[in-house]
Amino acid sequence: MSRAPATRAPRISEREVVATAATFLKQQGYRVYPNPDSTDYFDLVARRGDEVGLVEAKVSGSRAVLVQALKRRAWGDWVAVVLPSERAAARLAARTDGTRASRVGVWATHEGTVRVVRAAGPWVRPGEEDPFSDLRVRFRSVLDRIDSGDLPPDVRWAGVVREVRRASGGRGFAEWRLDEPVERDR
Repeated sequence: MSRAPATRAPRISEREVVATAATFLKQQGYRVYPNPDSTDYFDLVARRGDEVGLVEAKVSGSRAVLVQALKRRAWGDWVAVVLPSERAAARLAARTDGTRASRVGVWATHEGTVRVVRAAGPWVRPGEEDPFSDLRVRFRSVLDRIDSGDLPPDVRWAGVVREVRRASGGRGFAEWRLDEPVERDR
């Protein structure tokens, strides 16, 4: 007796994951800018009023997408990662609950819907210093110029983010660990 080969679920593309997240955000009143320049620096930008959110998507390599989200935090008020598997999203949320990583939202897509496994938290809470406020203001102005037609909708994000290489106060974004300890007053 021979066994029938196991069937695998069809593989979902990163583009489909981003499209599902874009629909989810539109339903919440956000204007979305899905990877407008095709450089893949920002998979999805979402804006509602002055609030700017960034969404990074991956179909595999969930640890890498969390690192990407942390690198992008200077440009948005919040960042979320979206994965095509609820199981992978739940595992990522469970193993990344440190001071910085816990603010990264973790979402899962399934059959055209998004489930929020962990909500995205603001990078700057009341009373905290914001080392990136000038970058967020600059990024909002780029979005304003796109919305007004002063910039084409396919403007290259790389030109915006490349201007500041050490916005983290002397350390490059790649040098940030996922879970940095909170500095305590001495």
